[in-house]
Amino acid sequence: MRPRRAVAEINVVPYIDVMLVLLVIFMATAPLLMQGVEVDLPKANSTPVSDSDAEPLIVSIDAEAKLYLNLGASDDQALSIETVRQRVATVLKRNPDKAVMVWGDARVPYGEVVSLMSELQAAGAPSVGLVTEAPARRQ
Repeated sequence: MRPRRAVAEINVVPYIDVMLVLLVIFMATAPLLMQGVEVDLPKANSTPVSDSDAEPLIVSIDAEAKLYLNLGASDDQALSIETVRQRVATVLKRNPDKAVMVWGDARVPYGEVVSLMSELQAAGAPSVGLVTEAPARRQ
């Protein structure tokens, strides 16, 4: 009778199970991570922008024409137009392909949104998208 040798293999099945659970958790929570200032978006029929893996840079403008930027922990702090322009320019220098979107409240005067878009383009954004909500369908 021969002596038995120890098997030196790692059982990877539990690790695969843990990885799949983590993958499901991240897939379920990723859409919930998008934060921003609560604004009443205008309703419009529009085609969605092509999905990209990178999160867009979102500039929000509320009903009182206060500006907010989705960078860092201070998402809910109102910023001046100069600060927004400077921070957007800094982000776009590091990542020139980053999408820039404007979440404008439906009650904001049109001129405020246009001047914001002009400042964003001056900061280096090649194009600026406007976020809208689809209108409710009548039945």
